[in-house]
Amino acid sequence: MLLTKKTLFISLFLGSLGFTSCESKFRDIQKIHDKAPFYPAGIAEKMQGQYIDSGRVKAILVSDKMLDFSTVKYKFTEFPEGIHLTFFDNNNNKNTVVADYAIQYTATELIDLRGNVVITTHDNKKLESDQLYYNQRLDWFYTNGKYKASTDKENFTQGVGVDFDGKLNVIKARNSYAESIKKEN
Repeated sequence: MLLTKKTLFISLFLGSLGFTSCESKFRDIQKIHDKAPFYPAGIAEKMQGQYIDSGRVKAILVSDKMLDFSTVKYKFTEFPEGIHLTFFDNNNNKNTVVADYAIQYTATELIDLRGNVVITTHDNKKLESDQLYYNQRLDWFYTNGKYKASTDKENFTQGVGVDFDGKLNVIKARNSYAESIKKEN
């Protein structure tokens, strides 16, 4: 069968329309996909994880639910039902971090702790806040929100905005005040 110039032209024209139409549909699908909700690559319930270094347990993480979003562009791990983290310093002293919600961003190594955040050290130093950020690279906590820090049951500092090292030794407070409660005899 011989194709005439007219038949060939019509075939090429219709074929190119089909490709253009497919390209348009493909771009529409991409736009929908970019706006669509994404789902975790993994879900763990009633999980407990340990970080071990040089044969020593350095940290124990317990959470009722962990959502792993490691397949999205900006990877993160979410703990929608809170965390209880126990970590041990070089002298094997036990310290804890508790929060109602947490999210850990992989690329920035930043952890966002929210809701009834309480850090307690082995020597009974305590810091409480509604939200606290932790920079894993720098071992540094900070918040622009309200906080309360105490060294014992009778002395505390509270205010808005604070940042401090992971051992609660170096504290830089902003807009704060200190109070000491003395028992009368």
